[in-house]
Amino acid sequence: MVPDSAPVSEAATKARIAQAIAAEISARPQQVEAALKLLDEGATVPFVARYRKEVTGGLDDTQLRTLADRAAYLRELEDRRAAITASIKDQGKLTEDLAKAIAGAQTKAALEDIYLPYKPKRRTRAMIARENGLEPLLEAILADRAASPETLAEGYLTEAVADVKAALDGARDILTERLSENAALLGELRGFMQKEAFLSATVVEGKEQEGAKFSDYFAHRERWADVPAHRALAMLRASKEGIVTLEIAPDPETGADRAVGIIAHAIGINGDAPGDLWLRKVAGWTWRVKLSTSMFLDLLGDLRARAHEEAINVFARNLKDLLLAAPAGPRATLGLDPGIRTGVKAAVVDATGRLLATDTLYPFQPKNDLRGAMHAVLSLVAKHDVELIAIGNGTASRETERMVAEALKMIPKGQKVPTKVVVSEAGASVYSASELAAREFPDLDVSLRGAVSIARRLQDPLAELVKIEPKSIGVGQYQHDVDQHRLAKALEAVVEDAVNAVGVDLNTASAALLAHVSGLGPSLAEAVVAHRDVHGAFKSRRQLLDVARLGPHAFEQCAGFLRINGGEEPLDASAVHPEAYSVARRIVAACGRDLRSLMGDSATLKALRPEDFVDETFGLPTVRDILAELEKPGRDPRPSFKTATFTDGVEEITDLKPGMVLEGTVTNVAAFGAFVDIGVHQDGLVHVSQLADRFVKDPHEVVKAGDVVRVRVTEVDVPRKRIGLSMRKDGGASAKEARAERGAAQKSAGGSRGKQPPRKGGAGPKEAGNGALGAALLDAMRRK
Repeated sequence: MVPDSAPVSEAATKARIAQAIAAEISARPQQVEAALKLLDEGATVPFVARYRKEVTGGLDDTQLRTLADRAAYLRELEDRRAAITASIKDQGKLTEDLAKAIAGAQTKAALEDIYLPYKPKRRTRAMIARENGLEPLLEAILADRAASPETLAEGYLTEAVADVKAALDGARDILTERLSENAALLGELRGFMQKEAFLSATVVEGKEQEGAKFSDYFAHRERWADVPAHRALAMLRASKEGIVTLEIAPDPETGADRAVGIIAHAIGINGDAPGDLWLRKVAGWTWRVKLSTSMFLDLLGDLRARAHEEAINVFARNLKDLLLAAPAGPRATLGLDPGIRTGVKAAVVDATGRLLATDTLYPFQPKNDLRGAMHAVLSLVAKHDVELIAIGNGTASRETERMVAEALKMIPKGQKVPTKVVVSEAGASVYSASELAAREFPDLDVSLRGAVSIARRLQDPLAELVKIEPKSIGVGQYQHDVDQHRLAKALEAVVEDAVNAVGVDLNTASAALLAHVSGLGPSLAEAVVAHRDVHGAFKSRRQLLDVARLGPHAFEQCAGFLRINGGEEPLDASAVHPEAYSVARRIVAACGRDLRSLMGDSATLKALRPEDFVDETFGLPTVRDILAELEKPGRDPRPSFKTATFTDGVEEITDLKPGMVLEGTVTNVAAFGAFVDIGVHQDGLVHVSQLADRFVKDPHEVVKAGDVVRVRVTEVDVPRKRIGLSMRKDGGASAKEARAERGAAQKSAGGSRGKQPPRKGGAGPKEAGNGALGAALLDAMRRK
């Protein structure tokens, strides 16, 4: 037994966690410990990444997010390690070797494997066999392989054990339980399965018609380790809906024998003596009845977790690209939410996003008031000096765009003509019906609120999209299938990072936008807006301390990310934190210039040596950041604004012809390619093989959501609403070549691929189609 000893110290546990995380994020343990201390004290990732570089050694926001996630996992692991150790110790079964094994376990799964024999369990067949005195029989068989197990069993017959078969079955049950609780064996089997197992899907008899959208998985088989996330999620959904059954097993020809061989080796079977033959049968029985099932469940769980993680990462990257899309800027904008029977909803907002006017136009059936609609558009444009017209990309989008184009032709020569832009209306209907929209526009019809949202998201996508639950924006795969808690956490982190990377105008930002600023949150954001409404615009960042419940800690976290333009302090319009204003003042003094005249003077600032301004509090990274900010105060990291121009006469999928070269906007990026809106109410798919004239492993290397791209149509499948596109300079694969490519990919993967089901109703981006451009494009079961 292990003598009583002091538990592992908290310092040792922290050091172990820091060491593990440091190896994963390519940092030093001291950096990890410093970052964890700041985060544990309530600092946010954006604040630590931007304003505590000296403390963390320059860890960026990506490293810090990974650090925070892994710290949570590893702390749970350490808590579980301590609980398991205590439990086994209380049972009086903790040996030195067992304690070392527990201390060395690197994952929760490994820990649970070790704990299995000591875990309280319900009454089992093995327990009953032990109670019936059959454990000595098993030991006798293991000790004397030359003896016949049947002969040995005769000595253990009792009133509770009627015959030899019952005795041997009991011995078998005891050995099976031992094997099922053997951590080393479980680890070896798990490793074998992870390398050798295949995932197979088979249609449930009679479900062919009901599950037609999953037909590519009716007879599917591929190596478990190679299953990409989108295919895994498709098969998991098909299984959940009862369309297919899933199996994870080694190769049926040789795999089962190899698995049994691993179990036999763990037992110590070396020959063909009677005892060995019986034990080998037990090994086979244990695999078939017990361990193959537990391995299936383990690998299915691993597959699900792996697929969820990748799907969440794809969603997060797409959301980030969408949030950081180029803003059109503070310009008066007319938003149009297209509709046919219910009319086109119109809303005009001024440069700050304030609602000026609304209207409903009926250019289409049943009223067909085209002239009246055009007159209304021109009237709104003239009355409010509209510079931009934002047209939602839903039903009747192209028809509305055509109507607007005809109206704009009527503007007299010499007068400024507004720019019309088709924008994604994803989530606009969700915002319209939200409590936030109701508070902002209590007297405005729900349908008109959508037009306001469409106008504002053209002016500033970030400021408007933060009002919508990220999951409703619709730039992810299988978003309702993945772990909703992890998805929400990941997307919230993306929103927080995006908002703080751009910065927020303290005097114009909504509470919804302010809520994502470092250190604020919904409650303090509402308090900031309420204070602004009562006392007027903030003249300096320091006035934030006058806001109810906003204390020094919250001020420290948020101040650097809030901007005040034209205030009392010029630095308040920059990303320089108030705590470092003294450094900025020393820089100004060194230049002998007025601060306002120095800000933006790149030549003068570049001539300075950052090392000259380092002190005990602020190191070189902070000084360099301050100089960069003085060069371009309040700089926006987002790209410049540009829009796609849809081709006249190409408005429906039936208008498309292979070979057409079109312009479009990337709406979504998946592991297998990018979806592009080309203005025909159906997104086309640029398969990963068609993104460039070189090998592309990750589509995000080439495109991101919001990019304007030129594409060539390679295939049009009208009945299935699938459009194949290419961005390759050589024009991409022909339909015949694409089908051959898909077939080759399917053959190499050992199976077929999943189809894309139609998206359920509701406003949002048009459902993406996909042509025969490769194996993966049948896997686009998006946004359901």
